[in-house]
Amino acid sequence: MLLIFTHKITNRLTYTAKQLFEKILGIEVIFTTKVEDFIKHTGPKLTYSKQPLQNEFFIRSNDLLFEQGINDLDIKVNDWNGIPCFFATDDKSAIPYDIFSASFFLLSRYEEYLPHVKDSVGRFPAKESIAFQHKFLELPVVDLWAHQLLKLLKERFPDMAHGGKTYSFTPIINVTTSHSYAHRGLARSLGGLLMDLGSFRIRKMFQRFLVLLGFRKDPFDNFYALVDIHKKFPIKSMFFFQFAKYSTHDKNISPNNNKFRYLIKSIADYSIVSLSTSFLSSTNMAVLKEEKQQLSNLINRPINYSRLRYNRVNVPLTYRTLIETEFTDDFSMGYTHEIGFRAGTCTPFYFYDINMEVRQPLKVHPFAVHDYALQQYKNKEEVFSKMDGIYNVVRKVNGGLITVFSNELLGSSHKINWMELYQSLLRRYYV
Repeated sequence: MLLIFTHKITNRLTYTAKQLFEKILGIEVIFTTKVEDFIKHTGPKLTYSKQPLQNEFFIRSNDLLFEQGINDLDIKVNDWNGIPCFFATDDKSAIPYDIFSASFFLLSRYEEYLPHVKDSVGRFPAKESIAFQHKFLELPVVDLWAHQLLKLLKERFPDMAHGGKTYSFTPIINVTTSHSYAHRGLARSLGGLLMDLGSFRIRKMFQRFLVLLGFRKDPFDNFYALVDIHKKFPIKSMFFFQFAKYSTHDKNISPNNNKFRYLIKSIADYSIVSLSTSFLSSTNMAVLKEEKQQLSNLINRPINYSRLRYNRVNVPLTYRTLIETEFTDDFSMGYTHEIGFRAGTCTPFYFYDINMEVRQPLKVHPFAVHDYALQQYKNKEEVFSKMDGIYNVVRKVNGGLITVFSNELLGSSHKINWMELYQSLLRRYYV
């Protein structure tokens, strides 16, 4: 058990310290503001404050974890043993940076509360983030900082026990377009046919005819093939189905279509099935509750996990809506078009609501790779080169690698055979 002495115990401090020590490193932590308790403690201990008490393991604190609300911060990123870091300390401190404050800044998504220009679908742009601007987006720096701190603590306290977690790999299949041509109804099928004809997409028109007449399987209908692939590896795969009414941004099969409903029920027999929310429901709680309840009724299981349309996380409002709708876990924390760690970590963490200054009961599972981000690479060698870098650093800190692929990409025709590459990724990274 690690004892932390500080001049003030705050929600921000306990939230951050417990994430670093208990969730990442497997070290139980307790706090005190009493000097006598700190002196009496015979186990590992550290001081997190402005000044050390004696010659103990001391980390000089920034003000961030003792403030409230959002304030202007002067952030200068420098290097700590090869890892970018910020919030510098002083010569008295055992480490050169206040990694508690830096971790809180990233985990809470502090920068997403600050003024910024959203992209075309209302998202926080990756290019606005400190990680992108200082080229450490592809590093789970929070986990790396925690392990560097552990190394120094073990030098001071050789008998300090720690547990920690083990590496895990979770492939997610996101289904917002379950079928390209099938089950879309007469009006939508005729409309698609006329658009193909008007754009002289003869090959696509021919393929549509073959699918509608039953001579060819819909190219996006690869779900049972994916189930068979997942069975080959001891991993927890997840399918997120959109189950929403037709709208401008949501064009999946009707949730009333019996064949679509049967498909979802069948996949739920083999894998975790949960909700890929619609664009409308991200700002309309009544619609979100309806989608959640209808999918739950279909598979006869509670729906606890969510993935947001376009990864459209708008903190804190989006997460408050998910909490109100009784979701327990969300898998949307990442960037659609950039590979890396949006919250600076590869470890699940609870959402901290800065406006309310409290840790909320929603667990956030950050993903590192979205298939859209991989499409910028020309061949599978480039994809593996990029993915190997992410995999290696996640393994180094015993983190969790979460990837997001769509049945749409896996069923489309591209220069890269994505279904084949997907199988190779599973084989390469499941251990």
